[in-house]
Amino acid sequence: MEHQKNRVTFTEASIMLFLIVASIAAGVIGFGISPNIAILIAIAIVTVYSVVKRYSFDRFHQGIVNGIKPGVIPIFIFILVGALIAVWIQAGIIPTLMVVGFKLISAQWFTPSVFVVCAIVGSAVGSAFTVMSTIGIAFFGIGTTLGINPALVVGAIVSGSIFGDKTSPLSESTNLTAAVVDTDLFKHIKHLMWSTVPAFIVSLILYVILGHSTRTASMASIQTVTNVLEQNFTISFTALIPLALMLICAWKKIPAIMTILLSVFVAVLMTYIQHPHTSFQKLANVIQSGFVSTTGNKQIDLLLSRGGIDSMMPTVSLIILTLSLGGLLMEFGLISEVMNVVSKKMTSTPRLIFTTLLTGIGVNLFIGEQFLSVILPGNAFKETYEKEGYDPTVLGRTLEDGGTVINYLIPWGIAGSFVASTFGIPTLEYLPFVFFSLLSPVFSMVSAFTGLGITRVTPKAHSDASATI
Repeated sequence: MEHQKNRVTFTEASIMLFLIVASIAAGVIGFGISPNIAILIAIAIVTVYSVVKRYSFDRFHQGIVNGIKPGVIPIFIFILVGALIAVWIQAGIIPTLMVVGFKLISAQWFTPSVFVVCAIVGSAVGSAFTVMSTIGIAFFGIGTTLGINPALVVGAIVSGSIFGDKTSPLSESTNLTAAVVDTDLFKHIKHLMWSTVPAFIVSLILYVILGHSTRTASMASIQTVTNVLEQNFTISFTALIPLALMLICAWKKIPAIMTILLSVFVAVLMTYIQHPHTSFQKLANVIQSGFVSTTGNKQIDLLLSRGGIDSMMPTVSLIILTLSLGGLLMEFGLISEVMNVVSKKMTSTPRLIFTTLLTGIGVNLFIGEQFLSVILPGNAFKETYEKEGYDPTVLGRTLEDGGTVINYLIPWGIAGSFVASTFGIPTLEYLPFVFFSLLSPVFSMVSAFTGLGITRVTPKAHSDASATI
């Protein structure tokens, strides 16, 4: 049993968290080093702290193990997504989506169109990762061909995917948040609209302005790309079957792992139907190392040479390191001590919501795990919201605005590293264009100051009436 003097204090925890944030920020932003190295440095700092505090090595190891546990399923999904991207290109599915996109989407309004389409599909599928790794890849290829800033295109894809994920009853994160605050799922989604709809509208306006003002490629260039795709891949509407199958699986609430495995199997089957003489070894190599495009067109070869299990390994290593750091911070009580003290001092609506948002953002920075950015602040602030008489949906919406959507903006976060590895665009480059994530906390604070959507179930006067400010 550890001595009383080994227990963490608020001041001690605050100093440690500041040192960790400073070291990571200095490494990634100041010196431009890999997030993996920055996180390793942060872990080294925590290691020194544990030695000074005389914590046992068993406890240190247990913190790492407990930290990694929540990321096991996402890691497995990322590995499958790497395989999915490779075989979807091999089977002509993503090239077909690109050709269809060239014909259906206006080049003049490409960026806002991408944002809206990803939002619609995301709402149907309930998974931002699925949207980004399928039609998102196709849209990215189209946008690059049109000469649009790749970071802007990724920003529109990510923003639309997050909106769809956030407002879908099929979304894991949305279901989790409703469960954490103990409220009805559809009631939770309804109250999300107070910040989600304004963020969507302003984001759409910004994409219209930026997307419309961007110089686009000529129709001749688009036709050239289309011809190359048609000559080197099997372009057919039957290639859209896996996408339709994925939508059906989503509506049937089939788990993501099963859905992706089925999609990989169908794509492999389509490849053998199109090219019966394809060797098993060649296809296995594509799944492992990724698809290599050899069309002779440098632009297309750069766009479509991607995917494979190997492509996800840098992301997997970053996730393991980040979750290990988060597990150590939780094991030693550094995060919980700060959260518990802060949550008890918040009373006014703007101050309480601002602190909740800031805590969610902080958990994303320190731990990098999307679900924990909802679970930890949710558990810490739930009692405070109840005592102040707020409906659980108020806390639920705040957790989404400061937790769920922010993870995509953290270079070492699970979602942020996934986006960067999927599109090959560093997080800090596409971050300024993920308007939906950036605006969600802003409109959450607008709600706090105006009282719009702030529902009370037990007013401070302790009357039994319900009221909406």
